Amino acid sequence: MDDYLRNLIPNLKPFDYKRHYNAHFINKAWVLVNGISKKKSVYTFKEDNILEIKRKNSLIKTSWDLSIRNVFTVETEDGIITVKAFFRDDDILVLNHQDKKDFALFINTANHEEDLNNIEDIQVYLKEKYKKKVSKLIYGHEFYYIEKSKEFGPFSVEVLSEKVKREEISAYCFVRDVNESDYSKRLRIVDLIREL
Repeated sequence: MDDYLRNLIPNLKPFDYKRHYNAHFINKAWVLVNGISKKKSVYTFKEDNILEIKRKNSLIKTSWDLSIRNVFTVETEDGIITVKAFFRDDDILVLNHQDKKDFALFINTANHEEDLNNIEDIQVYLKEKYKKKVSKLIYGHEFYYIEKSKEFGPFSVEVLSEKVKREEISAYCFVRDVNESDYSKRLRIVDLIREL
């Protein structure tokens, strides 16, 4: 994968046929983020290598093919292009054009109640999605904190929050996840509490 794409969208994982094909890829409605402010397009990769592209009042049928591992060929209005497929999460798909620095970003909205029709809708969707994800990670997780050059813990965020309320510790103490070796992320107790 090109560094430019890795820098723009971190933590991409290559398309894995066993994991992604049936559960997350085939027959799913993928909203194309690129250009959504001009026109909304929904891509559905069907079995038998049919690609349906729905726009406001039109349906275009074209084709796609899985060449090797995560490399696809897709027939577009511009001809046949070769792309590599990556997932950011199970509902965020990236198709990276192999012949130029260009990619298409898609969101599968099957688990989202609201339609995505513009950039603002996408921003709200992503904010809600990652806020829920962060909250799930924080609950039940433990952190060490450092105060006056001494380390204490590990404690859950709930316990740390109670200690702050009782003024036993400062909300601005640095914390580290139990799986991290240092405080280089500069995360503070107050940052964790905000996400609860």
